[in-house]
Amino acid sequence: MSEIVVIGAGVGGLAAAVRLAEAGHRVTVHERSGTVGGKLATHERDGFRFDTGPSLLTLPQVFADLGLDLRPEPLDPVVRHVFPDGTVLDSSADHETFLRRIATVLGGDAARDWARFWHRAERIWHASWDSVLQRPVTAASLARLGWRLPDLAAIAPGRSLRSLGRRYLRDPRLRMLLDRYATYTGADPRHAPAALAAIPYAELTHGGWYLPGGLWTLAEALRARCAALSVRVELGSTVTGIDADRRVRGVRLADGTRVPADVVVSNVDAEVLYRDLLPTPSRLARLADRSLAGFVLLLGVRGETPELAHHNVFFPRDYDAEFDAVFGAPGRRARPAGDPTVFVTRAPDPAVAPPGHEAWFVLVNAARHGTDWSAVDWRRPGLAQAYRDRILAVLAERGPDVRKRLLFCEIRTPADLAEATAAPGGAIYGTAGGLVRPANRAPVDGLFLVGGSTHPGGGLPMVTLSAKIVADQIGPA
Repeated sequence: MSEIVVIGAGVGGLAAAVRLAEAGHRVTVHERSGTVGGKLATHERDGFRFDTGPSLLTLPQVFADLGLDLRPEPLDPVVRHVFPDGTVLDSSADHETFLRRIATVLGGDAARDWARFWHRAERIWHASWDSVLQRPVTAASLARLGWRLPDLAAIAPGRSLRSLGRRYLRDPRLRMLLDRYATYTGADPRHAPAALAAIPYAELTHGGWYLPGGLWTLAEALRARCAALSVRVELGSTVTGIDADRRVRGVRLADGTRVPADVVVSNVDAEVLYRDLLPTPSRLARLADRSLAGFVLLLGVRGETPELAHHNVFFPRDYDAEFDAVFGAPGRRARPAGDPTVFVTRAPDPAVAPPGHEAWFVLVNAARHGTDWSAVDWRRPGLAQAYRDRILAVLAERGPDVRKRLLFCEIRTPADLAEATAAPGGAIYGTAGGLVRPANRAPVDGLFLVGGSTHPGGGLPMVTLSAKIVADQIGPA
């Protein structure tokens, strides 16, 4: 039996703790905040309850062997897409249903294009699932992928998601729909790898799901499972350093306590790990790619809005202008997008709002918090309030005007997320956006990484897969 310390009680850390405890190890989780879940958080006010992190559950089979009491409900549509010309397209987890909807709304040629693209996305998904997403990225695993030339050809190394969409999809609205999936990894579709076509395939094949009461209940289910397995979860316990020579010896806490450990599993962002907890300049230098952040409004709304689905996306007239603003470039600073994509989640769940009211989670892609050219200083006086007003105005132009129905509107900027979760700059999906992430095994023996900033990436199923990869590497007691 090994003494294992997990740093951080996000979904990845808790899932790793569950698996390691089931394998016979003695596990303690140290969490700096007063709650579990990390970015999978909740906020309550005046009878309203909001998921302030992930709002869509995909690949529910990933959670099946964790022993959790979950009862996910399927969503149809998975997402309602509202395009700049007013066209509305509802996605479906049933492929034939989605093709019929595309044909009805966009025409038969568009549906045939999507069917051709879907065949390619399926090949990418199976190659990624078998060779990448369920195992650590090593020279050996990449070599195994390289021997399967059809898989390698399907993944199209060197091609961007944008270029893949241009190859298969003639309708600009379908291209826009595909581009959006790059943001699931915090990336720009013009530079994100074509392999990210696996994301829409996974979502629209295995479905989008909701947990009654809110997705935050997943964190509570993981906490309950930890308790049943005698995992100690220490809240308000900040780890300030990792003791190590050639292998880890334990961790140091903010109060000066040294906690010995045979194995340490880090569920903090890789940048925080290699910058603060175990300074490793060579590893830190590789985290140059920046993931996007998000600007969030939590709205308490009077009345009902039947024209909204559970998940809604209102696209801008110029998607490239949004990405130019969010990611910036040398000589062109990042800035709040003037005409952003607006995501609205409105769960028709009586547990999240008083009768006759709705709880809206509104998200737009945003540059991370900071002062260099690739960031925005979200603490600048008046900026958050002005951008709130702009987003509500954009939403009124493209969809429902909710401004006269508001009971309250709370703002969450990237700076707020950075402070609450220690996510550098408020990056939603980890500092290293895109497909290639830091390895799960650190350069020091006995140190492992889980969570959205490490392989295989961000999002609830990916961080849960990272926990399985790490638990498999550590092995049974």
